[in-house]
Amino acid sequence: MTALFALATSLLWGLADFGGGLLTRRTPALTVVVVSQSIAVVALGAVVAATGGWSEAGPQLWFAVAAGLVGPVALLAFYKALALGPMGVVSPLGALGVVVPVGVGLALGERPGLLQIAGIAVAVAGVVLAGGPQLRGAPVQRQAVLLTLLAAFGIGAVMVLIAEASTTLTGLFLALFVQRVTNVVAVGTALYVSVRRGSPALSADGFPWSALPVLAFVGLADVVANGAYSIAAQRGPVTVAAVLASLYPVVTALAARGFLSERLRAVQAAGAGLALAGTLLLATG
Repeated sequence: MTALFALATSLLWGLADFGGGLLTRRTPALTVVVVSQSIAVVALGAVVAATGGWSEAGPQLWFAVAAGLVGPVALLAFYKALALGPMGVVSPLGALGVVVPVGVGLALGERPGLLQIAGIAVAVAGVVLAGGPQLRGAPVQRQAVLLTLLAAFGIGAVMVLIAEASTTLTGLFLALFVQRVTNVVAVGTALYVSVRRGSPALSADGFPWSALPVLAFVGLADVVANGAYSIAAQRGPVTVAAVLASLYPVVTALAARGFLSERLRAVQAAGAGLALAGTLLLATG
């Protein structure tokens, strides 16, 4: 069950990243995040009201608030690092965020078997390679490396925090709602500051009404992915759940291949194969 929910997390995160990447080609990234997450807030608010999730309110929701604050910082750091480039280095380094939840799992006493250790190593290597690492060419700025590592740490921290934010299903709905509200407030503030400094909130074409279905998918897929990971981490070893949930760069690369006909580089194809092999080792270990 842990593997199933963790793999569902990877699938949804990968597709959400793919959809978000398409949207940010025409609309500023901050606007994409605010709109998509606002849609998620409305949907989650309805779910919480219908399930009586408000009764689950408690101190553990501060983990959700923290996840809602850390997530946007990680996202903005990652976008800035991508802008500084080269993307062939930044993207694979961003996948190293898996080290955070794996480290927490080990610190809490989890001891994976030999097959699982091998699966973790193979899967992480596959994720890094699937990002298409640039092994030579343009030098990497120190700032880009630092920002990427900050983003990776933030992504890993969100995985840890959201897993601690609830212990029941209705509590999970409430925790995800609180996280998304915090996201919207944090990113909305960043968008306001950006506009005050002269950056446009929208493209020259105005609000992307035609893209609302994709915006809704991005926001809701991200929410469901967070929920699936929380369940996976609570029902099984965090070391296994975190690695399997971090296969999303492979999904994004395959989605680009399937929908945009982007050709996978040899190193990316090898990475996808390694990620699959690591998944099988983790599932059988």
